[in-house]
Amino acid sequence: MSEPTPRRPWVPGLRTSDEGHRVTTFELFFDLVYVFAFTQVSHLMAETHSALGVLQALVVLGFLWWTWCAYSWLANQSPADQGVLRAGMSVAMAAVFVATLAIPEAFDDLPGGLVGSLVLVVAYAIVRLVHTTLYVLAAGDDAALRRQVLRTQVFALLPALALLVVGALVGEPAQTWVWLGAFAWDVVLTWLTSRGGDWRLHSPAHWAERYGLVVILALGESVVAIGVGASHLPVSWPVVGGSVLSIALALVLWWAYFLRSADEAEHRLARLDGVERAGYATVAYTYLHYVLIAGVVLAALGVEEAMAHVDGAEPYGLFGASALAGGVAAYLVGTAVLRRSAGGAWAWWRLAGTAATVALVPVLARVPALTALGLVVLVAYAWAVAEHGTGR
Repeated sequence: MSEPTPRRPWVPGLRTSDEGHRVTTFELFFDLVYVFAFTQVSHLMAETHSALGVLQALVVLGFLWWTWCAYSWLANQSPADQGVLRAGMSVAMAAVFVATLAIPEAFDDLPGGLVGSLVLVVAYAIVRLVHTTLYVLAAGDDAALRRQVLRTQVFALLPALALLVVGALVGEPAQTWVWLGAFAWDVVLTWLTSRGGDWRLHSPAHWAERYGLVVILALGESVVAIGVGASHLPVSWPVVGGSVLSIALALVLWWAYFLRSADEAEHRLARLDGVERAGYATVAYTYLHYVLIAGVVLAALGVEEAMAHVDGAEPYGLFGASALAGGVAAYLVGTAVLRRSAGGAWAWWRLAGTAATVALVPVLARVPALTALGLVVLVAYAWAVAEHGTGR
């Protein structure tokens, strides 16, 4: 089915995007709350300092990611700087911020005040229901798109919200698994109700730019983690060295996405249209980019752990080593799969770098934090230089 041409909107002055639509400044403003969200997720991992805590944080990150993706689809359907969309997204922005404030109490409520898990769930529900309302309005007289929006929300969103409420009410230890089930339900049912469906993606340039910007935001969190980790230490040569190594790691992660993967995916997206374009956007961006964002957040946790002990000689530890290596590995695999999805060859040097990074975990856990950072950066630049030199 071919993509429909822009039609008369239901709301006066609300227009449909065209092929040349680009990211608006209001969307950039909207994204600012997600900078705080990524930081809160990283802090949740650091506070719990366990595999279960990492899983809990990744579940929360998944729901936050789902809200961001929902509004990226909306803003591609209709420019976000229009009256009713701007008003609705302002409400959503405030609700995301409230949900983010509740992240530290999502699984372990503090005495006094409101129940953190329920605050998060209610705020999340507001964000998603506002999105549904705005999307129905933005669909204009495109009846197929309206049906698609409502079908996905009924079968995917509403049961997921019910499970989130149940999880918040029963608390731990069941809450983690109920919320994981809610996220899995939303993700799977969204996929099933969308395959070959009637979603529209009008502007590939806008779409690719939006996802590139959120990767930048996540990488910014990894930079912030450098300062957070070293905030209690006096400036010294180990702190300076660790900071330089951490910035070097962030740079090579930026390079891995923006110098090849992002451009190749955008070109593939632009060559497609209609159902095929929407399908590729769903898989390569809405789903695959979660792996990239989660990888950066995990790597940022590893950097924060390393910088907190960068001036010591004690072993880095398995938790920090696993977070740093696992985050970098997940990110590299994600960029390799993105390139492959765009029709390119497998990025074998990246996959080799991934394997080497994971294999280093036992070593990283036993050496000082500064040495561990140096080893990961060495592996990262080794594959990057090899890939650049071979052009593959």
